[in-house]
Amino acid sequence: MAVVITLDQMLAKRGMTLSELSSRVDITLANLSILKTGKAKAIRFSTLDAICRELQCQPGDLMTHDPDSEKADI
Repeated sequence: MAVVITLDQMLAKRGMTLSELSSRVDITLANLSILKTGKAKAIRFSTLDAICRELQCQPGDLMTHDPDSEKADI
């Protein structure tokens, strides 16, 4: 997929663990892990909103578009 999730980088910038984010946004650690590793097929806007609120960031800070990464998946 050409959309690359950069949640781990934003967590590092904020000095927050995935577990801490999980408890703050009331999303399971397993679901956040799936998102962080780029294995998620979709994300609800309410989830994205909660993550952005807690990390004090914009949606674009959590994902990028890299067409070259899509070619690697083929």
